[in-house]
Amino acid sequence: MTFPMRISTDLTPAALHGKLHRLFELSAAKIHSLDQTWSPEQGSPVFTVQGRYSSRGWTEWTQGFQFGAPILQFDATGEREFLEAGRARTVAYMAPHVSHTGVHDHGFNNLSTYGNLLRLMAEGRIEDNPWERRFYELAIKVSGAVQAARWSPTADGGGYIYSFNGPHSLFVDTIRSLRILAVAHRLGHVLMGENDRRISLLDRLMDHARATARYSVFYGEGRDAYDVRGRVAHEAIFNSNDGNFRCPNSQQGYSPFTTWTRGLAWAMLGFAEQLEFFATLDAPPAEFVEMMEKAARATCDFYIDNTAADGIPYWDTGAPGLAVLGNWRAQPADPFNPHEPVDSSAAAIAAQGLLRLGRYLGESRYTDAGLTVSSALFDDPYLSTSPLHQGLILHSVYHRPNGWDGGPGESSMWGDYHARELALYLLRLAEEKPYLKFWP
Repeated sequence: MTFPMRISTDLTPAALHGKLHRLFELSAAKIHSLDQTWSPEQGSPVFTVQGRYSSRGWTEWTQGFQFGAPILQFDATGEREFLEAGRARTVAYMAPHVSHTGVHDHGFNNLSTYGNLLRLMAEGRIEDNPWERRFYELAIKVSGAVQAARWSPTADGGGYIYSFNGPHSLFVDTIRSLRILAVAHRLGHVLMGENDRRISLLDRLMDHARATARYSVFYGEGRDAYDVRGRVAHEAIFNSNDGNFRCPNSQQGYSPFTTWTRGLAWAMLGFAEQLEFFATLDAPPAEFVEMMEKAARATCDFYIDNTAADGIPYWDTGAPGLAVLGNWRAQPADPFNPHEPVDSSAAAIAAQGLLRLGRYLGESRYTDAGLTVSSALFDDPYLSTSPLHQGLILHSVYHRPNGWDGGPGESSMWGDYHARELALYLLRLAEEKPYLKFWP
């Protein structure tokens, strides 16, 4: 028996206006604190240890969130100092991320920085300097092409952008990072291959989305003994010799046959955003849109049915310690329990996916669920109010199997960034400002 989250039906973006403003008031001090203590030699900040941001070498995927944060702060508040900080640090430090051939995270790093700046310029929020605009556009074009070049063909005629693990590995995370291809395509760019072959970034985006929907998401259709509708596998493994799918796997979740909730959240938001993007194209393929809708609905429904009552998820729905917690779905999440951690960063990502899907489909269940998660996340015990703590959203998890969860009360760079992005999304709705999109 499941206990679906208790979805509030009386919340609106306007009703959260006070929480949103409080979040950005706290956010300003957090950004200042990190800027004063961080030095480039330390590497990208990843998560907090005793309230101070530290680095963790694995892949360089969080620096765009570090410098994207002040850009979002400017977007929300209009405070020019944050725009100048985000812009200056993007120019000074983000170039290696544009041409980074070893990661699948281009949409995280480079749309959070160059992409946000280009979007603000297109919206008329900052002055339109032609050379500066072309600089941002060039960075996005190159980044999108480099991302698209990480390509493994599949036996069914499609393919996927492979993870940093190698050509055999499809990560569900990449469905959200995939948006760099969308913006680069929108800017008229292509990937040039051998013999001057022009490779469509939109085609690669669509093939990767198809592979993610087919191999990373389950639909309760008897695919295997653990085929539960909406369940997500963090990693799909392929035979790189012939492109055949071999098995699900998990790097950061408990097992290949349970659902790591941040991976679930990436799928929820990634599919929902791509549905919004494809709605702007002329005659997108009907089967492709239907496929993405099916994946978005399944993952969002699974989240609603497998999170705690307040909408904050534990780090993996199959984590063994949950058995000790009893009917954990029937109660608000307990970030201080001694058995399994919650993951507030998954909540920040998932809430935006629910909200975007609800708006796209015109279905209030998803919208109300997204607002319910947001209301819980932007309050105690998740909103970090201590001036001594550099994190914005508490109780985040990175890599639980590796022991990189930090314990209760710690924050992550991606959790803080996506909380700001979620708050900005809601603030624009509450104040009837232009709808927040990832493309300019």
